[in-house]
Amino acid sequence: MSLESVRQFFAERAPDIGIIELAESTATVALAARAHHVKPGQIAKTLSLKVKNQVILIVTCGDLRLDNRKLKAMLGSKARMLSSDEVVSWTGHPVGGVCPFGLETPLPVFCDLSLKQYEEVLPAAGSIYSAVRISPQLLAELTDATWVDVCQPAE
Repeated sequence: MSLESVRQFFAERAPDIGIIELAESTATVALAARAHHVKPGQIAKTLSLKVKNQVILIVTCGDLRLDNRKLKAMLGSKARMLSSDEVVSWTGHPVGGVCPFGLETPLPVFCDLSLKQYEEVLPAAGSIYSAVRISPQLLAELTDATWVDVCQPAE
């Protein structure tokens, strides 16, 4: 269902973008970078957060982590990561396959400015075996995302 909702999303909005399906898992940044032969930063990971009573998605480079001070300043409140069950319930995608495409529930999407350093990034496509190659600009455009600066290098 999740992969199918992403297929439908691209069929309607960007039919020229194909979904890449692999036999090996790409559920983590390291696995995805190795499988797609790209730098970990090019893996566009989608984080599912709850802020007060609102669920949001933040798409960022795979080699970065959220900066809690920047995030709180942007959102006006602390955020918490969703549980695995909440992720599936809100997005319709399994952990490791979460992306801002073909969502179960329409959610606000934020793209970290760090994505703009790459011509092409690879977010998941609704399963731990799928992804798409897309420019950060088109990713943001297709998902009505807001550009933000909420990350820092991972330690």
